[in-house]
Amino acid sequence: MSHPNLFIISSVAGGGKSTIISKILSEYPEFFFSISCTTRTPRPGDEEGKTYYFLTVPEFKKKIEQGEFYEWAEVHGNFYGTPKTPILQAIGENKKVILDLDVQGAKSVKSIRPDSITIFIEPPSREIWIERLIRRGTDSQSSIEKRIQNGFNELDEAHTFDYIVVNDILEDAVQKVKDILLKS
Repeated sequence: MSHPNLFIISSVAGGGKSTIISKILSEYPEFFFSISCTTRTPRPGDEEGKTYYFLTVPEFKKKIEQGEFYEWAEVHGNFYGTPKTPILQAIGENKKVILDLDVQGAKSVKSIRPDSITIFIEPPSREIWIERLIRRGTDSQSSIEKRIQNGFNELDEAHTFDYIVVNDILEDAVQKVKDILLKS
């Protein structure tokens, strides 16, 4: 039996998935992290080619037409897409590939690649999650409201994932995700 090497990590906005993924990648640089493309405006700390590839809407739509995305979606009024080539190349080299996708993207990839492993990072409670999202300070009030509404829908989908990891104590959540990645 072959071991799965495509891992999809999802959460609500502000759920902690980016922090968990960066801690794992710093410890396991041999894992391949797929960098998504987006049309959203860069936030403070974002780096081209490290956090995202930032594209204009026309550039993004051209890539859709050319079939260059493994999956893509419009989320929070912006486009996000996962470039196909680097993922397929890394899988071909037998590397463990980590995708950071929203719930919609995770479902799309899982339908194409049923052998992938999906992990949902769940906040300890909806109240704590909303508090974290507001405290993060990277989004406007209207963006926060939109993310909360979308987040409620995403939390309702958590049960469809292969694993749910509650991000209450960060170190524990990181360890649980590492255990899933390493045992697979």
